Amino acid sequence: MPKKQKIASTKKKKTTAPKKKTMTKKPMTKKTPTKKTQTKKTSPKQVVAAAKKPKTGKTIKLAPRARKIQDIKKKLIGQKKILLLGAMEARNELPEQTVFSDLGDQASAEIDRNFMLKIKGRERKLIKKIEEAVERIDEGIFGICDKCGEEIDIRRLEARPVTTMCIECKTVQEEEEKLREG
Repeated sequence: MPKKQKIASTKKKKTTAPKKKTMTKKPMTKKTPTKKTQTKKTSPKQVVAAAKKPKTGKTIKLAPRARKIQDIKKKLIGQKKILLLGAMEARNELPEQTVFSDLGDQASAEIDRNFMLKIKGRERKLIKKIEEAVERIDEGIFGICDKCGEEIDIRRLEARPVTTMCIECKTVQEEEEKLREG
């Protein structure tokens, strides 16, 4: 009997590792991926445009020309920002009129200053043309010649987005200017 008691007592003394929890397997179900929704800021124009769209559930794709015009609009807005930043920097850096003892230095400083002012004047006119082009895009009349009313080729619009005339009308205008000058 003592042997049996020894075995019983050793069983009590044995320490067992904690049992690992085993997960019961659930039946496999097909999971559908969930889409993450992104919140986009919508402008009032986008809200109005969305309200005008037919609610058939189909999305309307832009025509290639309309898509390119929207790309041109983005370029114009970016170019305007760059020009405005350059104008702010130039305003701070524009040299004031200073009097030099040497007339050559005085003349050189004035030429440099006038040159900078001339460049900034041209940039100011370009900013105005950019604003007008963006306005025409918003109104839906961008890319239509002011003289003949025909569509301006998209390649011309990409090369010179602030243009208001097709290449034929512009060529005629430039020839008339040459005749007046000559």
